[in-house]
Amino acid sequence: MIVATDQNMNYLRIEQAIRYLEENVQRQPELDEVAEIVHLSPFHFQRIFTEWAGISPKRFLQYLTIDFLKSKLEQSKNLVEVAEQAGLSSQSRVYDLFTTLEAVTPQEYKLKGSGLRIEYGFHPTPFGIALIGITERGVCWLSFIQSDEDPKYEVEKMKAHWHNSLFHEDPVITMPFIDRIFGKVNPTSRLHLLVKGTNFQVKVWEALLRIPMGEVTTYKGIASHIQNPKAMQAVGSAVGSNHIAYLIPCHRVIRQDGILGEYRWNSARKKGIIGWEMAKSDTERIAIDN
Repeated sequence: MIVATDQNMNYLRIEQAIRYLEENVQRQPELDEVAEIVHLSPFHFQRIFTEWAGISPKRFLQYLTIDFLKSKLEQSKNLVEVAEQAGLSSQSRVYDLFTTLEAVTPQEYKLKGSGLRIEYGFHPTPFGIALIGITERGVCWLSFIQSDEDPKYEVEKMKAHWHNSLFHEDPVITMPFIDRIFGKVNPTSRLHLLVKGTNFQVKVWEALLRIPMGEVTTYKGIASHIQNPKAMQAVGSAVGSNHIAYLIPCHRVIRQDGILGEYRWNSARKKGIIGWEMAKSDTERIAIDN
């Protein structure tokens, strides 16, 4: 069962504001106008947005401009170099270092989850309500619920992906994972991910894990990293097939022209996640430098 929370209501307003700002980027709407669109006072809107992102809406939007994103791509042509440059002292890398990916065996792939027990739950996150699935081998599902979607639809998709598994809803078990994933609890051990996909898909998902928080790359960059530079279309398909949102950061892959492109859990959410991560990453970098 999903319980409405202030966090989720605020995120939905922020997502609506991001969409409106993007649609009207040429004329750069004032704060009062955006606040009216989301039915808040300018003061209240500025407060919830700054609490969420750590920066003002106007500054946030600068991270989503085509020129800025193209400059980020220029800085991140090589995934390995970018990961190394992020440095072990950066908090954004701590998260990556504590994440490991395990793929099911070919035999398990054929059995489609037979023998697995999956505990699942719905939880509020900085990016709306999420559905998470947990097995004894790690996180096997994470998806965001669309505002106009019946939450049961996401459960059915999870069950279709792992359709021979046993499913049990227990948010008490899954809540600690959500707290850790979204930064409420500092990691003390590795966070394991369990995925089911083809060998090619798994290679792409492993490459995605190398993109540091606050950075972006292209489909071509991923294809080159897995030493299959002509497979950009197949890479795009594998990125879109990712069933562990945020943890396997498919949102950090954008088009070569700096346009963010589509996202399985809606393009406005992709903009929100990228801008939020860049704001957090810059804040951490400044703190480390000082």
